[in-house]
Amino acid sequence: MTSDGGVPDAERRRLAEADEGTVPWRRWGPYLSERQWGTVREDYSADGDAWSYFTHDQARSRAYRWGEDGIAGVSDDRQRLCFALALWNGRDPILKERMFGLTNAEGNHGEDVKEYYFHLDSTPTHSYMKYLYKYPQTEFPYGDLLDTNRDRGRGDAEYELLDTGVFDEDRYFDVFVEYAKAGPEDLLIQITAHNRGPDEAVLHLLPTLWFRHTWSWAGGSAVPGLRATDGAVRADHEELGPRWLHHERASEVLFTGNETDNERIFGSFNDTPYVKDGIGRHVVHGEAGAVDPERTGTKAAVHHVLTIPGGASATLRLRLSDTELTDPWREFGAVMDLRRTEADTFYDGVTPPGTSEDERRLVRQALAGMLWSKQYYYLDVERWLTEHGVDPLGADPHTRNSAWYHMVNDQVMSMPDTWEYPWFAAWDLAFHAIALAMVDIGFAKGQLDLLLHRLYLHPNGQIPAYEWNFGDVNPPVHAWATLFVYELEKHRTGRGDRAFLENAFQKLMKNFTWWLNRKDVDGNNVFQGGFLGLDNIGVFDRSAPLPTGGHLDQADGTAWMALYCQNLLEIAIELAADNPVYVEQARTLFEHFAWIAVATNRIGRDNESLWDEEDGFFYDVLRLPDGGATRLKVRSLVGLIPLAATSVVGGWADRRFPELIAGAREFVERHPAVQAIVSSQHTLGPGVRGQHLFALFGEDRLRRILARMLDEDEFLGPHGVRSLSRHHAAHPYTFQVHGEEYGVGYLPAESDSGLFGGNSNWRGPVWFPVNILLIRALLNLHAYHGDDFTVECPTGSGRLLTLYEVAREISGRLTSTFLRDREGHRPVHGARAKFAKDPHWKDLILFYEYFHGDDGSGLGASHQTGWTGLAAVTATLFHLVDSGDWGALREEPLS
Repeated sequence: MTSDGGVPDAERRRLAEADEGTVPWRRWGPYLSERQWGTVREDYSADGDAWSYFTHDQARSRAYRWGEDGIAGVSDDRQRLCFALALWNGRDPILKERMFGLTNAEGNHGEDVKEYYFHLDSTPTHSYMKYLYKYPQTEFPYGDLLDTNRDRGRGDAEYELLDTGVFDEDRYFDVFVEYAKAGPEDLLIQITAHNRGPDEAVLHLLPTLWFRHTWSWAGGSAVPGLRATDGAVRADHEELGPRWLHHERASEVLFTGNETDNERIFGSFNDTPYVKDGIGRHVVHGEAGAVDPERTGTKAAVHHVLTIPGGASATLRLRLSDTELTDPWREFGAVMDLRRTEADTFYDGVTPPGTSEDERRLVRQALAGMLWSKQYYYLDVERWLTEHGVDPLGADPHTRNSAWYHMVNDQVMSMPDTWEYPWFAAWDLAFHAIALAMVDIGFAKGQLDLLLHRLYLHPNGQIPAYEWNFGDVNPPVHAWATLFVYELEKHRTGRGDRAFLENAFQKLMKNFTWWLNRKDVDGNNVFQGGFLGLDNIGVFDRSAPLPTGGHLDQADGTAWMALYCQNLLEIAIELAADNPVYVEQARTLFEHFAWIAVATNRIGRDNESLWDEEDGFFYDVLRLPDGGATRLKVRSLVGLIPLAATSVVGGWADRRFPELIAGAREFVERHPAVQAIVSSQHTLGPGVRGQHLFALFGEDRLRRILARMLDEDEFLGPHGVRSLSRHHAAHPYTFQVHGEEYGVGYLPAESDSGLFGGNSNWRGPVWFPVNILLIRALLNLHAYHGDDFTVECPTGSGRLLTLYEVAREISGRLTSTFLRDREGHRPVHGARAKFAKDPHWKDLILFYEYFHGDDGSGLGASHQTGWTGLAAVTATLFHLVDSGDWGALREEPLS
């Protein structure tokens, strides 16, 4: 097994061994959250206020129920034994054991981590990983960050750690944590602290080993144990067996219990004097009695006190192994160096020729962030409900997630952001799989499988959304991602995983039926769905009862279902190559799509359509209780999603399944309404390569929509397609209801309201996931129409591009968000000079949740390599796929 350059690729061998189940290379990884406090899982309050029930201030003293967190941490894949780094600069009032941030109520734009840390590197088996934490030498400004952000309004920028002045004169430590696996159960750990300041400074480093608290809850496990041995901490667990954390040159090794400090948290007696915050109290406050003199417990820290001259560094070595080693350091340096080299070789095979040095850096850090964001997620909903005093079978509507009592989550999952969003989200995860498939297609497929598993998928067919409300509705993109990953593996390896595809299809059909039965109020093939992941994009809260009464017919909800039909149709045709029974499924799905296409273009007794002929755009339609209807004329992504519902099926289907094409023609001819739509689109007519196009509209509407989307005064921003047209900056949309005005204006940065928590904004910024959907649709349209179909891009420029070139243009704009310009600035970091000029900052990239619609600066969650990890796709796609490749992929069947 080699890289593209022919060099033996050890990491790909490890991946193959892990996928085959012969060697558990994925057993240990970065599976600790960066925030467990403030989550729904840990919330046992009466009012469901998770942020207030378990706070950052309590986290150092209170044992968690469902998971653990830490800095640069790792654990086994069931999070039984955990390792992370704690630090103290001699000035902070507490030991730094976890990242600090503001809750939703404390931040002027919702929850936000207030630290600087970077996921620099990781291979997919975590054979090598690298992490950077920037720790100030002055007292960490907890109070300043809290007070200043609380005093700012929604119209103000967030107050960040750099703004406080703690990094002035470079008085901080760069703390690098590296992991290298000598074997699947043998983890080398190297911690290097650089004093970036001018003067000597003291740093306390406390590599910490502890067990997740599993023993005091009903049905809990036996109490595991840690104890001191010569040069190591021994860990004994009934499932893991013995482990040893070898260390060197420690000032002291401190032991306590991972037990709640009841005295501090609840004002009651402690069952043991050795509690979770004991090590911090000993180090920071000098409480000798806070740690166990017998040197046993369930939490231990190897305490190093380092005095580092200005500009110098110091290094620690540790080794976590299932074997007690007589000389743990003999091959340490050689193994660490080898794993670094192997990581380089692996990524040389991922990044295609022609990419610049800065693009390669972007790809590697984006994928490192994706891989570091894998987290063990544990929640047994029935047990959680029982512990709340709720009958799990009672389905109490006042108790969060009570209808999901069947769910048992007990896996490593891909998180959107392990601090801001340390829980899975259904549509986020679908996009994660696309980026993860670049490096670990086995894990990507496993993640898509997981949400369709019987312990996740609701018995009624609904896919769980996210822990704040599993019953909320996310866009149905799971089939889209499943097909994308299947095609990618087939293109890469020459064979498709039919078992994966068929398993997914059966369960996706159950979910598709749920959508048909639950989200089509009038039974007319026009769909609702609520906010559908686009938080504040509408005039009203689309998940709440409308102030007007009635309901919304949603252009995006309807288009999502059209795309769902298309993707399932493509899967059914692919599966029919081996099993003709799927031809009937394909015919049914075609008919569903045809009726949705009819409904999208003509619905209601007055033919009130989602399409506005005058504006040349799709809008939501408000259906009033008296039977009246009105379009809500907000030009947003809601009206571009119908463009994303575009698929191409190769002409081979004609030859292989003539009955499918004949049946489709018969259906169209039998229904005049369908025939009127199809005849305007040439849906059944072959394209330039003989393919068939499935779309919701024909060429005329396509050109009109593209003219708006590619207009720089509307949707096309310098760094991608905006979520709301810039037209609404000067022309906000308003709607009067009972004397109250509702409105939508262009907001290129943060939201100006608390709608959906106020921590995201779909009224102007650029979001990667929908841009990726649009790019794929444009490539499909190019595969069908060919090079003779051109449009102005940008609109009004006189510059004619093919749709392939338009897709490449949008992709390039997205990628440019993260690349240095001529002055060294990366748009993602805004005007912050430190990220542009400082040699210790300029090569570091943050992957935000969304981006300013006009200048590309990062907004929202700052480590959301979840779907923003798609930057690795945009940076490489058009180095790999030329204008003919995409169409060629659709000329022949995939199997």
